[in-house]
Amino acid sequence: MQVPTRTGPDESEERDVAGAIRALSDADLVRLRALARLRTRGLPGLDWSDLLNEAIMRALDGSRRWPRDVPLPVFLAGIMRSIEHDHRRRTAQERAWRDGPEPEAATADPLEAVAAAQALGAILALFREDETVLRIVEGLAWGRTAAEIRALHGLSGTEYDSARKRLRRALLRLDPGGDRT
Repeated sequence: MQVPTRTGPDESEERDVAGAIRALSDADLVRLRALARLRTRGLPGLDWSDLLNEAIMRALDGSRRWPRDVPLPVFLAGIMRSIEHDHRRRTAQERAWRDGPEPEAATADPLEAVAAAQALGAILALFREDETVLRIVEGLAWGRTAAEIRALHGLSGTEYDSARKRLRRALLRLDPGGDRT
């Protein structure tokens, strides 16, 4: 079986990956589909075709670099594994947020819980007029990366970075009690 690998350093990454994807054999495509089905089994909110398509898109857009010594089907399988892991982690984190605190967290110091609630209240009150900062705070609370927050809310890199700076500067001006200094 001939597995496509990179042919030369002077070809553009997008063309190289796209050409190699077009050159995948029917057997390779069947294996990738079966692997995608296996990885999405018991995974809420993610269909096998979405997983496979997302892996291909990440390879095509260059967000995942194809190492020269790795066959393309193995590379795409690795991307699918990474997406699955990230989706499972995010799903577990969201479930934990919905279900409330862990039993250990519920027995934590009540003063710390009050201080944390006050700090969060101060942050939300401080930025009640700044929708971008509120979206970033929410995304960070859900454990999302900067790229995920930008994509989810259609923010440019500059918009995101500017809002993060506003957030950081305002937090530095707050005293530990949540009041502005």
